Amino acid sequence: RLLKNKGVTYQIDDGIYFDTSKFPKYADFAKLNLVHLREGARIASNPQKRNPSDFALWKFSPSNEKRDMEWDTPSDLMAGETKKGFPGWHLECSAMILDKLGETIDIHTGGIDHIPVHHTNEIAQSTTLTGRPLANYWLHSNFLHVNGTKISKSLGNSILLNDISKKGISIQAFKLFVLQSHYRTETNFTWDNLTAAQNRLNNWFSILDMKWQLNNVSDYIEPTIETELRNALESLQQDLDTPQAIIHVEKALNIIETSGLSSTTSSLEAVVDFIDKAFGLKYDGQDLTGAEKNLISERSKAREEKDWEKSDSLRDKISEKKISLMDKGDSQIWSRIR
Repeated sequence: RLLKNKGVTYQIDDGIYFDTSKFPKYADFAKLNLVHLREGARIASNPQKRNPSDFALWKFSPSNEKRDMEWDTPSDLMAGETKKGFPGWHLECSAMILDKLGETIDIHTGGIDHIPVHHTNEIAQSTTLTGRPLANYWLHSNFLHVNGTKISKSLGNSILLNDISKKGISIQAFKLFVLQSHYRTETNFTWDNLTAAQNRLNNWFSILDMKWQLNNVSDYIEPTIETELRNALESLQQDLDTPQAIIHVEKALNIIETSGLSSTTSSLEAVVDFIDKAFGLKYDGQDLTGAEKNLISERSKAREEKDWEKSDSLRDKISEKKISLMDKGDSQIWSRIR
């Protein structure tokens, strides 16, 4: 209705359309060649449209079809009898943004395939209505391929999250797999790549399991770890460079691993806090039970007494509880087997 009042809409047989010629900057966002569009390169030809790039704000339901979601077209939008209809795909997004977030949002995301059509049309209708930019920043992610091939229904090569879970791989590992590539680059999914991400995450969490074992319970954050986490944050501030941020986090974890039980609790907790807030990776660790700790104490005593047969037997029992042990000098450092 508001767009109609601005004189940028018109009605044809199948709906109400936005006249893109009334928005002079229509081609700017995607650097479109509108002459090329006139040759039918992007949108199916419709002889009733004024311009090939014009898009539907409201579509009329086919007369011989009952849709699950359709409404009476407001009478003041119609030229002629009232028809059932539904909002255009692009209009839905602009309407939700305006209703829930305001006239201009800070960041708008989406795939690179949304640039020439969907996001261009969102900008045209929203900016025409409000006179303001739709978004301050646009982040467009590149494609995820499967085994070097574009994901396609016709190829049947789609991977569902449920498929990943059935393989015994966590969804958190998939998240880390995605973060290992910059969002602007194409990423290739293979089960080997995903398994490598799971192993990497398991290694991270194994180091973080030292949380309950550190001798240095202190609020002091080691300067080298503080530096790596600051560098990781700066990487994220540079166009969300998640691969570089991951490298810095891994350096911080290596410092903790090398320091062994002498690292400070606050240093370790700072890393836990960062990967949770920056990467959305929830560390799932938990302390050992009393019975599990007793087994480790028994094995420690057996090692002191050089009773290697008993030590090995106790290690096997501990392993059955999905706990791994690393002997480091006189210390035993445990981690959960994930």
